[in-house]
Amino acid sequence: MFRTTLKNATQSLICPVLAGLLAAAPLAALPSSAEANEKVLQLPIRTDGPKTLDPVAGSTTYENMAVSQIFETLLENKYANPYEFEPRLLAKLPERLEDGKRYRFTLKEGVYFHDHPAFPDGKGRRMVTDDVFYSLKRIADGRYQFKNWWLLENTILGFDEFKESQNASGATFDYDAPVEGFVKINDREFEIVLREPVYRFLWVLSMFQTSIVPREVVEHYDNPDDFGFNPAGTGPFKLVDFTPRRRLIVERNENYHEVRYPARDEWSRDDRRARMHMAAGERVPFVDRIEFTMYVEDQPMWLDFSRGRIAYVEVPPEYFDQAFIRQTRQLRPEFAQRGITYQANELLDFIFRGFNMDDPIVGGLDERGRKLRQAINLAIDLDEFSEAFYNGLTVQYDGPIPPGLDGHPEGGRAPVSYRGPNLEMARRKLAEAGYPGGRGLPQLQFYTSLGGNNAQQVEMLRRHLARVNIRLEPILVDFSTLIEATNNRRAQIFGFAWSSDYPDAENNLALFYGPNEAPGSNHYNYKNPEYDALYERVRVMEPGPERTALYEKMRDMLIEDAPFVGSMARTRYYLVNPWALNMRPTERYWSWFKYVDVDDSKR
Repeated sequence: MFRTTLKNATQSLICPVLAGLLAAAPLAALPSSAEANEKVLQLPIRTDGPKTLDPVAGSTTYENMAVSQIFETLLENKYANPYEFEPRLLAKLPERLEDGKRYRFTLKEGVYFHDHPAFPDGKGRRMVTDDVFYSLKRIADGRYQFKNWWLLENTILGFDEFKESQNASGATFDYDAPVEGFVKINDREFEIVLREPVYRFLWVLSMFQTSIVPREVVEHYDNPDDFGFNPAGTGPFKLVDFTPRRRLIVERNENYHEVRYPARDEWSRDDRRARMHMAAGERVPFVDRIEFTMYVEDQPMWLDFSRGRIAYVEVPPEYFDQAFIRQTRQLRPEFAQRGITYQANELLDFIFRGFNMDDPIVGGLDERGRKLRQAINLAIDLDEFSEAFYNGLTVQYDGPIPPGLDGHPEGGRAPVSYRGPNLEMARRKLAEAGYPGGRGLPQLQFYTSLGGNNAQQVEMLRRHLARVNIRLEPILVDFSTLIEATNNRRAQIFGFAWSSDYPDAENNLALFYGPNEAPGSNHYNYKNPEYDALYERVRVMEPGPERTALYEKMRDMLIEDAPFVGSMARTRYYLVNPWALNMRPTERYWSWFKYVDVDDSKR
């Protein structure tokens, strides 16, 4: 948009309560390796996992995690520095022409799609320019609900007009129809012409939704959804088994094009000290299979990590004190003695509770709706949430722009702020909204996902709002149902997190651009013409003081209109089992598993 234990481990690794659970309950079922001599990497997917493996139909972190093993993009984040990108399906970085209004691309030689019955003799063919244009055109196809159209809207010359004509009433979508901005030179070279220079454009080409797919395989199936369960890409792994809500198994692509582990000089001194450079220059992928298991609940994931059955784990907040000394944030000696290592990753994180601005009660830009949302903001204590559920390891801030990006308010506080708790002002705003003492305000519905400590978080939210006589009905569903409810505008209030797709605040500000409304990234259905006009200006601006000033203006506009309650950014702590090599977990992108190796002698 962005995710338990050593064999022969003693109970010194596990608290007494968990030790009892280990004795009394079976472990979560995990797939077994096909061959004893295979290198198998077992990984967790937190929540019920992806709904599809089709890039243009996906939108969540979990779909990103799965899709990125099978498909590839033109550009990819660097493993040694995920704040930069490098060529993946390209022979070199694109050539920037006409001050960024035109880009020239050269495809890498020797890239083939996975074998599939749709190809002659079932053998995957070479990737060519037409595949790039076809893959991008799919984003404009109404059969996929324009879920990711926001990424390319108003960007490529003639592409918006192509989308409108191909999706007009009675029209049959013609993938062979030309787009003015798609210029084919030959099978390996092409240009893309933009309507105007758009700073984020190359970052978009590193996002999983723009992965390159083969037309024959998509059209092999009558139902457009079927490709999402029978994919064929160019990636390092091929699909073996996808059982939604349970597991995903992929195996090495024996015809994978040449990709090398990052060179020694790409790694920082700290990374080299952690021996991240040891595989420098070796060809990837290293493992034969990856076996993903979906975990709706954190407890079985934690137990499986503790027994060495999965390579790493995002440390759930409720288990933080088992693994770390809170005061120093250092790993406990009993974990270190087992060879377990840890890494901390400050996320470009936007944790929020969002309002459906189309809702007749909590929505609207009139004073009634705005003041009600401000009152809800003022009633909530984010500091208490942080201490109770995140071990105090979050940054609380105003607006949607996370720490580290231009437009983030200094010290987390913006000039305009409705961050609570301020119960006196919350009651006053509630009265100004027409609900004095909460009278006349119906019970509000809050959608969030099952699992983790979300049930406890909802109870705290209910308690905070009850102090100003606002009643809340929790609706806890699995993650995919939550996303479906927000996409279909059924969720009155909803909660999840957004991890920036690239390191620029424009990505977060795009979440509130009117044309990106649901099922696009604007889950809030926020529509403010003044805000939209500012967004259209900043999206074509280069970084600099003028753009930053507009970011701040847009930030403060959102704080005043309050389409969400926020915000918090996490520091994610990971534990890594000693048999997983070259592992530096990151949520900046998800194609990094190809760089991970395993040493079964350390299991």
